[in-house]
Amino acid sequence: MNIFDLLIADKEQVRFDEVFMSASNRQQLLQLIKEHFYMAALKEYGLTVNNKLLLHGDSGCGKTLTAKAMANALGKRLFVLNLSNIICARIGETSQHLKQVFDKAAREKAVLFLDEFDQVGKTRNSDDREVGEIRRLVNTLIQLIDYYPDHSLLIAATNHREMVDQALLRRFQLTIAYEQPSHAELDHYYDQVIAGFPATLQSAERVYGISYAEARDRTLTQVKENLICQLEKEKTKTLW
Repeated sequence: MNIFDLLIADKEQVRFDEVFMSASNRQQLLQLIKEHFYMAALKEYGLTVNNKLLLHGDSGCGKTLTAKAMANALGKRLFVLNLSNIICARIGETSQHLKQVFDKAAREKAVLFLDEFDQVGKTRNSDDREVGEIRRLVNTLIQLIDYYPDHSLLIAATNHREMVDQALLRRFQLTIAYEQPSHAELDHYYDQVIAGFPATLQSAERVYGISYAEARDRTLTQVKENLICQLEKEKTKTLW
């Protein structure tokens, strides 16, 4: 297996202000971005720059979009690696693959986004005979994180923070929780989603207690239904 076949160089441009999140999360992430812009000045005072970020919470609440927006804001390339795709029976190979990925991201001063980070934690719960090998894999990952250079940014994402080994969690200087958006936050989001469409297409049921991704999918499906219905009515009028 060539590990670089699994490493995605994501080129989608996402502006930071396009990502919906809580005010607290936005403030913390903006602080991290500013630290990287003022890295040289901070180092003059012996201050280190945070470059290891853990995002955790429900699916569809913006973790991946955040990684894209952070890379765009910093003017860096974004490499995306889903950890579930590289965990294999030969743990030594997995460790080597991880090292190759970290080395590449470091050389290119990139943002490395590790998705499904809990896969490492989940694997530690496997058969007793595999525990020793898994520990070696976790130790390798710990070392890679510890020595990841500050001119690059490491972002890990998980839906199950509780499954990640505590030794790994301690390596992240900043941990941000993503929760289901509130009623008011979803209303604001719904307004943004339909804003670019004609008023005749904007009618859509607003469902709450769901993620931003689910809200967007539901709304756009309704907009498409509205448009098709409108086109079919116009077609009927033309026939008659």
